[in-house]
Amino acid sequence: MSKNDKQMTFTGHLTELRQRLIKSVIALVITTIIAFIFARYIFDFLIHPAPDDISLIFTEMTGMIATYFKVALMGGLVLAMPVLVYQGIMFVSPALTRREKRYVYMALPWITLMFIAGFAFAYFVLVPPATNFLLSFMTDVARPEIKIDNYVSIVTRLLVAIGVVFETPVIITFLARLGIVTPEMLSRRRRWAIVVAFILAAIITPTFDPINQSLVAIPLIILYELSIWLAKIAYRKRAEAAESSDYLS
Repeated sequence: MSKNDKQMTFTGHLTELRQRLIKSVIALVITTIIAFIFARYIFDFLIHPAPDDISLIFTEMTGMIATYFKVALMGGLVLAMPVLVYQGIMFVSPALTRREKRYVYMALPWITLMFIAGFAFAYFVLVPPATNFLLSFMTDVARPEIKIDNYVSIVTRLLVAIGVVFETPVIITFLARLGIVTPEMLSRRRRWAIVVAFILAAIITPTFDPINQSLVAIPLIILYELSIWLAKIAYRKRAEAAESSDYLS
């Protein structure tokens, strides 16, 4: 390949990247507008797991409108996520083999489902006890009046973070299908995985009590064990496919 061909290839990649970014931005703008229209319902959704007697306030003139725009932007980002992931995959797909592309397409539905599962787990299981603990801690000393932007930031961080960590089985299974990780490798690192699970739980949860942190750490450990089991299945199928190709050749 000549220098001009390489330059054209590099230019083509830049053009493709620009087109993918433009489409992603357009999708994000559209979904953010939709989220802005329905932001009031998003507020109700986020506040619902909190105690009924919670007192949410804002202390600056622009505090509420800034939080409103923040909620709209986050809602738009969540709605646009399938398009963003698709555009990212389409950009890197020319560098993938046919088998790797098949693995990616098979993983896409599971990525969405596991994120929704993690989101739901955080919303129904983690947020209520976490907010109850924070709002009832030493209330005989001070009365809780929570700024709306602080509440939204904590709850959305928890929801998104748990949704992301629930992707662990999908990612590990994908890496096992590619032969990057093995079940034996994952089993040997089980102790470290448990330590990392509790460290992540301490980072993700807004509280310092061990009960709420365990509500995050234990599911992470279970997901890691599930990942080992799925990696065994994926690695076995990969070995069978390799043996079949060797036999046919």
